[in-house]
Amino acid sequence: MSYSLIIVTLAAFATPLLLAKLKISIVPTAVAEIVVGILLGKSLLNIIKIDPTLNFLADLGVILLLFLSGMEIDFSLFRNNQSQTPLERKAAANLPQYSPFKLAAAAYTVVLLTSAALALAFSLSGLYTNFWLATILFSTIALGVVIAALKEKELLSSRFGQTILLIAVLGEVVPMLSLTVFASIYDHRINQLWLIGILFVAAAILFKQFRSFFNFFQRINKATTQLDIRLAFFIIFTLAFLAKQVGAESILGAFIAGIVIKLLEPETSTREKLDAIGYGFLIPIFFILTGVKLNIPSLLKDPTVLILIPLFFLGFLLAKSLAFFVLKHYFQTKNAFAGSLLSATTITLVLAVLQVAREVQAINSEQSGEFLLAAILTCLVGPLCFNHLFVAEPEDTKKIKVNFIGANILTVSTAQQLDQWYNVHLYTDRLDNFQTYNSKTAVKLLPDLAVDHLIQGQVFDTDILVLGYRDYQLNYQLALAAKKYGVKRVITRFENRDIMSDLGQKLSAASIEYFNSADVNISVLRSLIETPSTLQILMANESRVFEVVVRNQRLAYKQIKDLSFIEHITISRIFRDGTSIAPHGDTRLKLNDHIIFMGKSADVPQIRQIIEKMNE
Repeated sequence: MSYSLIIVTLAAFATPLLLAKLKISIVPTAVAEIVVGILLGKSLLNIIKIDPTLNFLADLGVILLLFLSGMEIDFSLFRNNQSQTPLERKAAANLPQYSPFKLAAAAYTVVLLTSAALALAFSLSGLYTNFWLATILFSTIALGVVIAALKEKELLSSRFGQTILLIAVLGEVVPMLSLTVFASIYDHRINQLWLIGILFVAAAILFKQFRSFFNFFQRINKATTQLDIRLAFFIIFTLAFLAKQVGAESILGAFIAGIVIKLLEPETSTREKLDAIGYGFLIPIFFILTGVKLNIPSLLKDPTVLILIPLFFLGFLLAKSLAFFVLKHYFQTKNAFAGSLLSATTITLVLAVLQVAREVQAINSEQSGEFLLAAILTCLVGPLCFNHLFVAEPEDTKKIKVNFIGANILTVSTAQQLDQWYNVHLYTDRLDNFQTYNSKTAVKLLPDLAVDHLIQGQVFDTDILVLGYRDYQLNYQLALAAKKYGVKRVITRFENRDIMSDLGQKLSAASIEYFNSADVNISVLRSLIETPSTLQILMANESRVFEVVVRNQRLAYKQIKDLSFIEHITISRIFRDGTSIAPHGDTRLKLNDHIIFMGKSADVPQIRQIIEKMNE
């Protein structure tokens, strides 16, 4: 073990700490690590001497980097809507009519054509004559940087975010495959190119062999075995080795390995452990050594470098800029421009492409350094421009829509007490009830309760449907129809006294919530006897009990005591995967946790918005 390894690991540890200390958030960590490598390497201090151990770890780093890049791909974006409920298809029909994938494909096709045109211009001018390599480099996009920027703006779940994300995915997949073809041709292995198909066959076999692994893994998992990580590295090394044997690059095998693991749908903890090994150890070594190997003073001795670095930088920007003309037809002009500039960000695959290009002697060290420095500049400018230009969409403050079918003292009183977070509508088909309650609150009279008429009248177009008739058979039929239509939550009054009836079980099986007045009254009375404060809680106007579901990625694994709004609420219970948890200050939240808390009605809308905001 050398002192250089100690310096590199110390630098890897100190870099993110320094960024946090200086509150520098616009610089991707990878760029900062390359810059640190430049400072410690040949360009300045020259205190790191590259030895076989560091080279080996850096090679593992780039393999793991491409593996994790493959795992970044969200394949749910490619699915069609055949499995959607009628309500989901109707909601989608109200959005702009385009497929995020088709739009991304059209935008990236423009990127490829522009990249080729720029590469041709460089070739004809004599500034850089390798047309194919320049095309590949200009068409790359840093998927990791794009994801980080979209997460920061909480856009990953939006159609805009999905479109930009898919453009970035294509900006990794297409150049990766193109690089394999380029290296085979340049290294005179064109007759072996067909063998690459074996790599994809092997990936399919591995996927088929292990597709049920993670279900089995949950039953036998032990901390001392870490079988999920062993499987991941087996697939990584197998496909990386096989890629080399069939004439491709090991990074292509690693990238495909990432796709295989992603398709196996591993647990979140598996991804976290792989991230820890990659971004916590090996990948920073690769980035730092990339900077160490750069000799900027030597580069600057050549006057053409001072011209090429800004020209390559402009090439990276221009290659993506024309995608704006595709995006602007579907998004606000500023957002389309911001998205195209974010897509100009590139670093990860550029490093891999340059490494392969140097191995096949398709580029010299000076040209490699020029492209690398230009790529670093895109990582500084792209996210900065995106953050400055993007016009934030209105906050997701859409009220929860609640439709009541059945106007009576129970439903009308409940509707009146729901706070400002809810958008309430009441419906009845009974004229006498309409005349009685319409003066107290807005009630819409329905001609009948035929399911087709309810759908046409948009009664089922709601987040929560409450069925309040005393006729439990009617409520039962309407509840099943609403659930089939796609209403997320259906709550029905179920005044059934027949102990032999299995309708309650059928409602539960259909994920329909139900209650009856007798059970509710008994439960309240028992609670008053056992916990006298219950009545005060139930009757309070200023402070009430609420339930929210954790959707905000930023709150995942955050301790309760560290929540910014914790002083305004009291959390009494957390339900996680059907299990009740008694919360403490150091209890960490997880996605999809159901939080039961008490707070002032005036504070709840903002708190609820923070907790339930979708940003993933």
